[in-house]
Order: sequence, then C-alpha cells, then structure tokens
Amino acid sequence: MKTSEFFRKFVSGYLWGNLLAMAVVVVLLALGVRYGLDLYTHHGETLVVPNVKHKAYKDAERILDDLGLVIEVSDTGYVKSLPPDCILEQSVSPGDRVKSGRIIYVTINAPTTPTIALPDVIDNSSLREAMAKLSAIGFKLGMPEFVPGERDWVYGITVKGRHVTTGERISIEDELIIQVGNGQRDMSDSVDYIDPVYPFEDEEEEDEFEVVENPEQNFPEPAEPLDGTRGETPPTE
Repeated sequence: MKTSEFFRKFVSGYLWGNLLAMAVVVVLLALGVRYGLDLYTHHGETLVVPNVKHKAYKDAERILDDLGLVIEVSDTGYVKSLPPDCILEQSVSPGDRVKSGRIIYVTINAPTTPTIALPDVIDNSSLREAMAKLSAIGFKLGMPEFVPGERDWVYGITVKGRHVTTGERISIEDELIIQVGNGQRDMSDSVDYIDPVYPFEDEEEEDEFEVVENPEQNFPEPAEPLDGTRGETPPTE
C-alpha cells in the first residue's frame, strides 16, 4: 500500500465514524453497569425493620410484606405464658435498616409442650452424673428420693408418681424425681445360706451296707440226713 492511499484511508470519515461508535458503546456499557447495579441491588434504598416480637405470625407476615420484606420460620420454641404461633425471636433486630426483599427469619411459639426422650441414666450412672445429664438437655429436677441400695446410685426415675423408662418422651414442664440409693441394704435383699448337698453321697452309703429286717428268714434250713430220719436222735444200745 502506498503512503498516499494509507493517508487517504486514515483521514476518511468511515474510519472515524466507526471509532466514534465504538467509544459511544463503551461509555454506554460503563454507565449501564454503574447505574444498573445500583438499581438491581437497591443501592441507597433501606427499610427500617419493625418489631414483630410477641405478635401473631399472620400479623407479622402482613406487616413485613407491606414493607417489602419476607418472613420465614427457622425454629420453634415454647413459652407457656404466650399463645401458640407467637413470634419469639427475629433474626434482624428492630430498628435496623435493610434493603427491600430481605428475608427476616423468626422463631415461633410451639402449640404444645415440647417433649424430650429420657436418656439412659437409670441403673447406669451416679446421682451427680444423672443430674448433670438431665439438666443439660432441659429437664426439671426435684429433690431426690432415697431408697435402699448402693449409695448415690440411680435406681429409678418417677414423674408424677409414675416410674418412667429409658427412651420415654417426657414433657419439659414435668418434674423428674431421681430415686437414689441411701447406702443401706434392704432386709428383703438378705441371702439365706444353707449347707450344700452333694449328689450321690447317700446312694454310695446305701450300696456299702445292706439292711436286714428279719435275720432268721435269711438262714437256710438244715439238710436231711442220709438215713431218712429228720433230725431224730438215734437210739442207744
């Protein structure tokens, strides 16, 4: 290509028009990204989170929905003095500012008293171990009941006067009474000792000696003499 032809194409309007169009496209993309992201993420737009604690779930859902917020249940709890489906906790504190569409997680009050399975502590642990384990999982404990047995050993658990077993589900509102040994053995647990009886001992003794009831019957009769007489005294000459 000659220098004159290159210079002619360089100063042509077609080339500069394309370059200008490309520059405009780049600027528009930059502006679109800048303001489009702000619009998409609601930049600068915040909402004040209301206090929905102790409100019914339906009322809290309506309040948050009117503000453009979303409510979701994440957990349940139990407070005896509050009605069922009442909001106990919310993930975002009241008064905090959030963007529209934010999800607010709440904890609601359970309609029934929660129950917990009784762990394996009966006849398997000491009083201290059983109290620590039961208290840690949420059970209410009353004063222990002492029964005859090994000291500080757990022999049973009662709820409202009824014996409960391992794995049984018990309300967290019920009080557990641990039956623990007082270190004294019950008289009914005493053991009677008797002399041992050895087998075949009496049979061996019976085999060695034979008891005879009538000795006369066991002696044989005298033999008859050869001359035909039966025990007569022969005549003397």
